[in-house]
Amino acid sequence: MTRPLLSTLLCAGLAVAAVASPALANSDRYDSGEIRQSIIGKRVYLAAPMGGEFPLNYRSNGRVDGDGEALGLGRLARPKDTGRWWIDGDRLCQQFTNWYKGAPMCFELYKTGDNQLKWIRDNGQTGTARIGQSL
Repeated sequence: MTRPLLSTLLCAGLAVAAVASPALANSDRYDSGEIRQSIIGKRVYLAAPMGGEFPLNYRSNGRVDGDGEALGLGRLARPKDTGRWWIDGDRLCQQFTNWYKGAPMCFELYKTGDNQLKWIRDNGQTGTARIGQSL
């Protein structure tokens, strides 16, 4: 098999795998109504890269707050912060007072299982989370 043909087949295979990935299929993406129903008024636990979970509370009044003390964030940064959330199209957006220098950010959310999701931030960063109890 020639290199160009092999390269074309590998790229085609990767494209099919990416399109078929259940975590990123458009049908699994939260729309604005699903964000309101599934996320707002709940505690969402972000999976931390070094283990553990980081809780964010999406309050029904448009406020969001988080506390990273259990993960030891007090040694590196302000462990607690508050801000606001809003929905822009089918993206959940948030802006904290101090975290991320107060810069707004938006996320696409994808269902990956019961109360499980994958998020993709507008800068391309990704992660996972689980949806917890109502506030």
